[in-house]
Amino acid sequence: MESLGFTAIPAIMVICYLIAQTVKATALDNKWLPIICGISGAVLGIAAMRIMPEYGANDPLTAIAIGIVSGLAATGVNQIVKQLGQK
Repeated sequence: MESLGFTAIPAIMVICYLIAQTVKATALDNKWLPIICGISGAVLGIAAMRIMPEYGANDPLTAIAIGIVSGLAATGVNQIVKQLGQK
């Protein structure tokens, strides 16, 4: 059977992106979005490690690192979309 643990990484990114969009709708300053996405990604990385046995991390530190990178990637995707829209 093929391992599909890598599918959790884009899923974490999408969830963090949606969290960032939700936070943007509040009065909270946007400068906190990367931190919120990183922390959300870390939490989701740990959850994915616990829930999915085929997840790409076998220890909590690696799961947190994968989650943080995925969460920060959501911020990067947001900035790419924003920059391409400013012509």
